[in-house]
Amino acid sequence: MIQAFHEVRFPIAPGLSGSGGPERRTDVIATGSGREERNARWAHSRRRYDVGSGIRTLADLAAVVAFFEERRGRLIGFRFRDRGDWTSALPGVTPGPTDQRIGTGDGTTRIFMLKKTYGRDFAPYERPVRKPVDGSVRAAVDGRELRAGADFGVDATTGTVTFAAAPGAGLAVTAGFAFDVPVRFDTDELFIDYEAFEAGAIPKIPLVEIAL
Repeated sequence: MIQAFHEVRFPIAPGLSGSGGPERRTDVIATGSGREERNARWAHSRRRYDVGSGIRTLADLAAVVAFFEERRGRLIGFRFRDRGDWTSALPGVTPGPTDQRIGTGDGTTRIFMLKKTYGRDFAPYERPVRKPVDGSVRAAVDGRELRAGADFGVDATTGTVTFAAAPGAGLAVTAGFAFDVPVRFDTDELFIDYEAFEAGAIPKIPLVEIAL
């Protein structure tokens, strides 16, 4: 049986270019008075990308074709590095142990889910982070950084952090990390016009985020 997700990242060179970002699904109903009623159908956003513009050489193209074939098209998910949003910190800043609040201690709970919060004042959105980069996670309790491996462990395949001792009641549990987006190909066909490709034409390579 083929696994539904492979813990491997899309080839870095082609992935460094492209376009894409978050998508939401909202129902908008116009009432008789001219006002609107709006309802969010999705609790979490979903990201879409087109990384075709990252294919610059035949070597890049060969790497992507091999990657596509091994994933069996849309069948198997994989990791993707979103150039615009891949760490817990601000762009250009090294992730630190107090970047993101991932929970509050209660003296009993030892397992916390990594997450990244967007916004602050009105309706902050908490995005689950399920594919942290292995070895990148730093954690702190009440502002004091803990030791990876000794004080806490991370499951890089699920995004869970397990503390050796449960954080005390009311104490802030925070973390900093780099992360990938779990995606799949959004097509079962890679159509490549090799003659046009040599002239500068770029194939479309759509990716879509998957829920895990």
